[in-house]
Amino acid sequence: MNIDAIETGIVVPTLGTRPEYLEQCLLSIRDAGGAFINIVTPSVDALVAQLNPNLYDVITSDPGGGLSNAINVGIRTLPEHLQFVNWLGDDDLLTPNAIALATSTLRQNPRTVLVYGGCRYINGNGDLLWNNKSGSYAKFLMRCGPQLIPQPGALFRRSAFEQIGGLQAKYKWAFDLDMLIRLSRFGNLQYIHQTLASFRWHEGSLSVGGREGSVREASDIRVAALPRSLRRISPLWEKPLRKIILNAGNRVTRRNE
Repeated sequence: MNIDAIETGIVVPTLGTRPEYLEQCLLSIRDAGGAFINIVTPSVDALVAQLNPNLYDVITSDPGGGLSNAINVGIRTLPEHLQFVNWLGDDDLLTPNAIALATSTLRQNPRTVLVYGGCRYINGNGDLLWNNKSGSYAKFLMRCGPQLIPQPGALFRRSAFEQIGGLQAKYKWAFDLDMLIRLSRFGNLQYIHQTLASFRWHEGSLSVGGREGSVREASDIRVAALPRSLRRISPLWEKPLRKIILNAGNRVTRRNE
């Protein structure tokens, strides 16, 4: 692969404890279009010995400090010429040509800072649970309702990510929502009518296993983004909204049992 001709970088943060998922993840990135793959892990030597070197381009040591910090380090250490970036969980998948589609959209729309599409929710075996078809409305809904922009499969401008200072390490689960809100201040979040990724819904997933914490953290992020005049009365809608979102996630979990 000619790295100089590549425009996109994908960071894959992993503990290295799910090798069967990790290999599927990396293969899906290769099939999604030209991308430089940077694996960030505390288990560098183990992964070097374990993985086919054709599945990645570099492995970076995770300095600690949480998932958001690992992603920040991964993006920061990508080759400087890469313009478009994202991360992908080691148990998630991209669809064929997803990167090519997203990259083309960003290249053709200079005012767009992030592209997103639909996402399949699958169980540990890869069976379909449901489709998140999302839509253009999701970029407005995320400020006052559930976050329906699928981070897996999305692609954003590295320059915009750097402008917002990267991910905020104080968030453990919902740092993608915080990023999306801050990115939206620098340009358009554009939806394309394509399914770009599969999110694996299982208890080993950080956002699934920590569902209650994730819902609570997302609520805090939404409230922090409100005008000060509305923050005092936000419990009027945030409290019932948290219950609705949590119940929706529980329904997906029951479907997976």
